[in-house]
Amino acid sequence: MTSCEGGETPEVIAFMKLALEQAKIAFDSLEVPVGCVIVMDGKVIASGRNQTNQTRNATRHAEMEATDVLLEQWKEKKLTKGEVADMFSKCYLYVTCEPCIMCAAALSFLGIKEVYYGCANDKFGGCGSILSLHTNASEISTSGDDLGGKGYKCTGGIMAEEAVSLFRNFYELGNPKTPKPHRQLVQQS
Repeated sequence: MTSCEGGETPEVIAFMKLALEQAKIAFDSLEVPVGCVIVMDGKVIASGRNQTNQTRNATRHAEMEATDVLLEQWKEKKLTKGEVADMFSKCYLYVTCEPCIMCAAALSFLGIKEVYYGCANDKFGGCGSILSLHTNASEISTSGDDLGGKGYKCTGGIMAEEAVSLFRNFYELGNPKTPKPHRQLVQQS
């Protein structure tokens, strides 16, 4: 994981605040509060928030939601695969929590230019906490095959306290979508 040591520019802070707004929408929708924005040429071109509970689909992380918006827009414009790859290579992702292994791998396959994130993801982080998929695309393949992933620059620790605060508030309330145990817990005497 790369930490952000005083390198927080006003532009980076402004985009992370937009990502935090998406995380707050997720929180208000009873979702794990992760949000993101994708930026190209200094403009937000897509945003996303976790929607795993709402869709009942574990892959609907904020990053996947935002990239799907772009893929759909670019499909409507009839961009070729090469043009799509070129577009992603110019994109910056601002996300409130370190991308998980799934999202970090997807970002590598898409060829994202750079990722800025808030807090670390100590359980599932794919940008240094568990795996470093942003620096070593070969980690994506357990067979050692080159699957076409590209490395990308990753900077963490941006407005991390705000992101952690959202998580803390969410888990203090209790995730209402957490499955209830099927069996009664046995009391130990």
